Amino acid sequence: MPHSLPPHASPFQRGIWITERLGHTHGVFHMPVLISFDRVDADALARAVSTVTSRHPALSRVFVEREGNVLLETGAAPVLELVDVSGDCAESREKRLAEDAVRPFDLEAGPPARFTLHRGPGDAAVLLAVVHHAVFDGESKDVLVAELAAAYAQAAGEAAPAADRSATVPLPALESDAEPDPEPDPDLVRRAADRYGPRWAAATEPVLPGLPQAVTAPAAGASVGWRMDAQGRAALAEAAQSCGVTVFEFLLAALHGLLLRYGGEAVPVSVPLSVRTAEQAGQIGLFVNELPVHAPAGANAGMPFAAYARAVRAEARGGYPFRPVPFGTAVGGLTPRAGLAPVSFGYRRGRAVDPVFPGSAVRVDRTVFSGAARNTLHLQAVDTADGLAFSLQYAPAVLSPDAAARIAGHYTALLEAATATPEAALNALPLLGEAERHLVVEEWNDTARAYPRERTALDLVRERAAETPDALAVSAGAERLTYRALVERIDELAAVLGGAGVRQGDVVALHLERSADLPAVLLAVHAAGAAYLPLDPGHPTERLAFLLADSGAALLVADREPAPELAAAAPAVLRLGGGRTQPGPAGVVPARAGDLAYVLYTSGSTGRPKGVEIGHRALVNLLTSFADRLGSGRQHVWLGLTSLSFDISGLEILLPLISGGRLVLAPDGAALDAPGTVGLIRREGVTHLQATPSGWRVLLSAGPLPAGLTGIVGGEALPLPLARELRGSLGRLVNGYGPTEATIYATCAEVPAEPDTVVIGRPIANTRAYVLDAHGRPLPVGIPGELHLGGDGVANGYRGRPELTAERFVKDPFAGGRMYRTGDLAAWTPEGELEFHGRIDDQVKIRGHRVELGEIEAALLDHPAVAAAAVAVCEQAEGEPALVGYRVPAPGGAPLSDADLRDHLLRTLPAVMVPRQFVTLDQLPLTPSGKLDRRALPAPPRVAVTGPAETDDVTAGILAIWEEVLGATGIGPEDDLFDLGGHSLTIIQITARIRASFGVELDFDLFFDASTPVALAAVVRERR
Repeated sequence: MPHSLPPHASPFQRGIWITERLGHTHGVFHMPVLISFDRVDADALARAVSTVTSRHPALSRVFVEREGNVLLETGAAPVLELVDVSGDCAESREKRLAEDAVRPFDLEAGPPARFTLHRGPGDAAVLLAVVHHAVFDGESKDVLVAELAAAYAQAAGEAAPAADRSATVPLPALESDAEPDPEPDPDLVRRAADRYGPRWAAATEPVLPGLPQAVTAPAAGASVGWRMDAQGRAALAEAAQSCGVTVFEFLLAALHGLLLRYGGEAVPVSVPLSVRTAEQAGQIGLFVNELPVHAPAGANAGMPFAAYARAVRAEARGGYPFRPVPFGTAVGGLTPRAGLAPVSFGYRRGRAVDPVFPGSAVRVDRTVFSGAARNTLHLQAVDTADGLAFSLQYAPAVLSPDAAARIAGHYTALLEAATATPEAALNALPLLGEAERHLVVEEWNDTARAYPRERTALDLVRERAAETPDALAVSAGAERLTYRALVERIDELAAVLGGAGVRQGDVVALHLERSADLPAVLLAVHAAGAAYLPLDPGHPTERLAFLLADSGAALLVADREPAPELAAAAPAVLRLGGGRTQPGPAGVVPARAGDLAYVLYTSGSTGRPKGVEIGHRALVNLLTSFADRLGSGRQHVWLGLTSLSFDISGLEILLPLISGGRLVLAPDGAALDAPGTVGLIRREGVTHLQATPSGWRVLLSAGPLPAGLTGIVGGEALPLPLARELRGSLGRLVNGYGPTEATIYATCAEVPAEPDTVVIGRPIANTRAYVLDAHGRPLPVGIPGELHLGGDGVANGYRGRPELTAERFVKDPFAGGRMYRTGDLAAWTPEGELEFHGRIDDQVKIRGHRVELGEIEAALLDHPAVAAAAVAVCEQAEGEPALVGYRVPAPGGAPLSDADLRDHLLRTLPAVMVPRQFVTLDQLPLTPSGKLDRRALPAPPRVAVTGPAETDDVTAGILAIWEEVLGATGIGPEDDLFDLGGHSLTIIQITARIRASFGVELDFDLFFDASTPVALAAVVRERR
C-alpha cells in the first residue's frame, strides 16, 4: 500500500542543501555516470529516461524552505537532452563533457538530475547522467544504469539477454518512497554523542606533503588515478583475510597508517556508510551518512600492520550502530561543510558484468570525477573482478599535483608492502620509492667540495697577511690594525699565553671588551694550541663562574679586573693591560686542524648550560663555504656587531680576516643603539652586516640603511614580513640556519627580491641534512620531521657530558660518520630546499589541535601596525591552556585594537590559533645573544569575569530566538553559534524566525562572519 511522501528532507539532505545554498561548491555534490555507446537509438533512450525518472520520485524532487523546515515536493521530471558534438575534435568533446558535469543545479526549481546524450562522429554517442547528491548515492548509480538498460530494451522492443537479467532491476511500481526517515532516534543520538564527542575533540589535523593547513571546503579539483591488477587484488584479499579484516578495512587501515606515518597523531578519516533498509533496496535516493573513522586509540606505528588493521576494523565497526545519526546532530560546533573531515575514503564494489543495452556495445564508467574536490584529500577505491581502480581527488589550490602524485605513490608503496608482509611493523613499511629516497638522501646532499681541511683559520689569516701586510684588518673606534700588526699581536699574545702555562688542548676563557685586541686574542689562543671559551661581561657573574668551572678552563684572560666571584672560580687569571704584554719564556705549539677551536655554551632544556666543542676543521669549512657563497674578498668590510658568546659572531669576526677584508668592531651596546650603529655603518663603509631578526628590527627602526648592503640573518626564524622589508632595503639578503652544534650555519638560502615564503635553503659545503621520522627513516618531500645534520660541520660533542653527547650526536647511517639531532622540525620543498617548522618542543596542543607558535607570530607580523610579536601559552584559571599574543606597535602606526588583530589573524589562521588575549609591550625581551627570551614574557593580566552586557531590542530578540532554537538558556551576546552546537538545521530555523520577527532575509553564509547574537543583530538593524 503506497504511503504519502515524507514532507521533510532528511538530515542528510538538509546538510547538503544548506551547503549548496552557501555557494562555491564547484559541483562537488554532482554524481556523474558515463555510458559510452558504439551505436544508440536516441528515441528509445529518451523513453527509457522517462520511464526511469517516473518510477523514482527522487529524480524529480525540489527543495522548498518554509518556516524553518526544508520540504520535499515533486517537480518537473528530467528529460533526455541531445547535443551534437560530431564536428568537435576529441579534446573539445572531453571539454564539453567536463563542463556539463559541473553545470549547476537549482535545487529549489529542479530537477536534480539531467541526462545529456552527446552524439559524436558516426553512430557513437555518450550518455552523461548527472544527479545531485541530495537525491543520489553510489549504489543509486548501479540502480540507475540497470534500470536504464532494462527500460531501453523495452523501449526498443527487445528483451534483455537472459544472462544479463540478473544484473537489472525489475520494473514493478514502487510501493515505498526513496527518502530515509527524517530524524534518528534520540537515544541513539545521545549514545552517538558519547562515542564521537571525545574522539572529535581529540582529533588532529592531517600532516600532508607541502600542505600548511588542511581544509574541508569544496574547491575546483583534480585527481590522480591508478590501478591494481587482478593478481594484486587477489593477493590483497588473501592478506586481508589473514589479518581477519575485509578488503575495505585493509585499504582503510593503509590510509590511516599513511596518515600516522606522515605525523598525524589522531587524524579521522570520514567514510560514507550506507543507511539503506531492506525496504529501500533497489531505490534511487540519498541513503548514505558520512561518519568519521578515528585513528584507533592505543594503536601506534610500532605494532604489526595486521594488528593495526584489526584495530582500525574495531574502530570502524564500533561506529556502525550509529549510521542513522547525522554527525552534526551528535557532535555540535560543526559549520556546514562539503567534507566532514579533511581526509575521506570511499570504497565500492563494482558490478561483475555491466547491464546490456540491446544492439549496442557499451562501456559504463561510474567513477567519473566531477571536477570538484570536497576536501583536502579523498581516496576512492572501486573493487572489480579485474582489479582495483583508485582515484585520489584533491584541490590543486591547496595541494600541488606533484604532492598528490607523491601521496598516491606513498599509499601504493605502503599498501603493497603491507599486502606482502602484513606481520611487519607499520613503521617498517616503506613509503618512499627509490627515486624519492635517492633525492632526499643523496641528490640534495651532494655537497662535497674541496676546502683547506688541514688548515686552521689562523693559517688562513697568516696567508692573507703575507699577501697584503699593510692592508687594514681591524677597526675599533679610533684603533686600527693592519694585517702585519694583527699577526704580530697574535704572536705576542700567544707567547704570553704560553708563558702563563697554556698548552695544546687547553681551554682559555676570554672575558674581554670589544676592542681591536679582541680578534687578536681569539687567534692567539689558537696560536698557543688552545681553544677559547667566550665569557660575555654583560652576563650574570654567577653564570660565568659556572661556565668557567664546568669547562675546566686552564686560564681566564681579562682586559679588566673580573668580579671576585669569577676570579675565584678561575685556576689562574691573566690580566691584559693597556700596553704591550711581555711574552713568557716558554714556546708554543699552534693548534692543528684536528684540534678543538672553541667551546661555546648554550642553554640547556634542564636549566644547566652545556658546552659545545667545535673543531678547527668544522670552523674552516664554515668560513670558506660562506666566503665562496658571498664572494667575500679584500674589498669588503664586515661589521662585528654580535656578542662573542653568540656563535654567529665567529662568522663576522673571522670571515673578513681569512678573505683579506676588514673587520669593523662595533662598541658594546651597539646592538641596541640603532642610530649609532647605522652611523657607524655609513662612516666605515660597511658592506656586510649580520644580525638576528630581532637585531635587524632594531636597526630598521633608525630609518633607511645604506644602499647596497649584503645582509645575513641568523639565530632565529626569519618571518616573511621582515624578509620582505629587509630585502627591499638591502642589496642582498642571505638567510642562514644552524644550531651551535653544527658550527654556526649548516644551511642557507638567498632571499629573492619579492619573497612569497622563507626557507632555510640547502646544506652548505660538506654538510648533509636529513629530515627523519622518530625511527630515523627519511620522510617524504613536504612532510615535517626532525632535522638531522651531518658532515664536516658537526661538533665534537658536549664538554664533559658523554651521556648527552651520545643522545644528540648519533651515527649517520647514510654517509657514515656522525650526525646531530637538532630538535628542529623541517621539511623538504619540491625544489630541494628546507623549510623551518619550529622547535619540536615549541609545538603546543590547544583543544586537540597541534599549533606552531611561530606560524601565529608570522601572521601577527604580517599586520603593518605590528613591529614585533611573540606568542606564548598560559594556563587559564579553568586549567585549559590558552594562547597569549604579545605585540610591539609599529612606530607612528594607527592604534590597534584586540578585535582588529583577531580579524586580521582569522583571515589566514583557524580560530583555534588565534590568541585569547593580547599584551602590548614597548619591546620584546631578548637574551644577551639577541634572541627572543620567551621565559621573560610577562604574564597576561587576568580578565575580569563580567555579567552579560546590556542588549538592545534587536539583540534581545535574537538571543530569544537562539535560546528557543538551541533549547538552551543563558546564551550571551558574544557566544558563538557553532561553539554552542549550531548546525545546518539551526541556521535554517534561526533564519526563518528572524524573517518572521524582523522582516529581514539573511543569507546562510552570513553566519560564518556574524556567528554571535550581537554581530547578527548589527546586520539585522542595518537591513531593516
